[in-house]
Formats: sequence, structure tokens, C-alpha cells
Amino acid sequence: MSIPTAELEYLRLSYRPDLRILFLRWTRLVSSAEHRAGYQAALRFAQPHQAGHWLIDLRIRGLAEAEDFAWIITTFRQEMQRVLPAVAFRIAYLVTPYQQELINSRLVSQETMFRTFVEEQSAYQWLAQSHSTNE
Repeated sequence: MSIPTAELEYLRLSYRPDLRILFLRWTRLVSSAEHRAGYQAALRFAQPHQAGHWLIDLRIRGLAEAEDFAWIITTFRQEMQRVLPAVAFRIAYLVTPYQQELINSRLVSQETMFRTFVEEQSAYQWLAQSHSTNE
């Protein structure tokens, strides 16, 4: 099985067709411009696969600034839905326990598109569960 990949200086992208998950693995700390460019690159990479289930590894990159996080939740979310209108999105963040606490404090309690995980297997299960309920 061929696994499509792409690499930026600070981000590795791969798509696992067997899991139907797009992986974003940040490889270093990034500026605000790189943060946004990385998400834009991921969306372009997701298009041919119609990939709406993303696992984003933030453990190396660290947390985004509050305004960049707000950009993801509002502006980028709308762009995702515009670019891939027929796709149901779920974004699983793989984080450290400290990051999880901070990100969860920034998310509203009704949020269903974004979720944080400390263990990768739990993220896979959540993403796989949503595939079975979307079909």
C-alpha cells in the first residue's frame, strides 16, 4: 500500500488510506505565519483524498498563540468546510498532558470537531468511531 506524503521544513504530512486519516506531524516550533501555512498546506494535501479526519501531533511544536488557535477554530474551520463541503471533519490533537489542559480550556464545551488526546491509540479510536457513524 502506497502512503501519500509531503514534507515542509517544519511539518510532515501523510495520508493513511487504510485508516482514512491525515497525519500532521510538526517537527519544530513554528512562527504564526508557518503555523497558518502548515494548516493551509494540509488542507491542499487533504483535497484529493477527501480527508476530513486529521491527527495533528503538537507534542514537538508546542501550543499555538491564542490568536492562531482562534484562527483555526473560526476562519480555518470555515475554509475547510468550503474546500471540502461533503466531508465531515474531526480533528484529533495529540498533545502532552499540560497542552491538553490548556487546549481544552480554550475549546467550548459543545465542541465536537476538535478533541485532544495524550495517547495516539485513543485518537485513532475516536477518529475510526466517527467514520463508522458517518457512513
